[in-house]
Amino acid sequence: MRQFSACIEWLFAREGDNFTDRIRLAHQAGLSAVEFWRWTNKDLDAIASAVAETGIAVSGIVAEPMIALTNPANKEAWLEGLQVSVNVAQRLGASVLVAQAGDDLPEFSRAEQREVMISALSAGADILSGSGVRLGLEPLNTKIDHVGYYLSSTVEGLDIVVEVGRPEIGIVYDIYHSAVMGERTEDVVGKRADRIVHVHVADHPGRNDPGTGEIDLLGRLNWLFAHGYSGRVGLEYRPKTEDAEAVRAVVRSLSA
Repeated sequence: MRQFSACIEWLFAREGDNFTDRIRLAHQAGLSAVEFWRWTNKDLDAIASAVAETGIAVSGIVAEPMIALTNPANKEAWLEGLQVSVNVAQRLGASVLVAQAGDDLPEFSRAEQREVMISALSAGADILSGSGVRLGLEPLNTKIDHVGYYLSSTVEGLDIVVEVGRPEIGIVYDIYHSAVMGERTEDVVGKRADRIVHVHVADHPGRNDPGTGEIDLLGRLNWLFAHGYSGRVGLEYRPKTEDAEAVRAVVRSLSA
């Protein structure tokens, strides 16, 4: 049975002005997990309390600080922040930290930036080792949402992960971003679905509820699960309808 995670940065935001209320609303809607972005601007005590109260899991949070891994000057600060992020993830029971590559920097070649990322991720794997937390490098689309971002290719993201060669490091595969870049899941993932630590879904155009756009999200998910992916599916979309039944309908539509 597929497990779904509600990104409560967007889901239940209209109903839950208090961030922790969104955790309770997700639980009431039947979700098994929640996820969110930055932890440094959240009340971690309140989140931990709501998680304990509901028994819901935290599937993932962002590794902070959100600074460019493409810049060699950021490596030590990022690694120091990663250690703290791991501690927070363990406190909340989160199994995934999401990492952003950062912008494509004109002062460095792409090859230089790639080597910097590989070096940082390799060192980060030592911090993650034995923690029960994995880190997912996330390719993002550069056509709509993240113009200037370094990593828009799923293939390149997977190549970087393979070069790092550590089980602690994988990718977050966001089907929306991949589709916007014109990628076919089977072509770009191939035999490397085991390198995916988390999956995100949203439809296109609009980055809204699955079923409101043109992406065959169910077909792509079916392919991923048939070829080795076994993690959660993160519902990271801007909801047109925010009530619990609308979320339940999305879960049903992606569970077949």
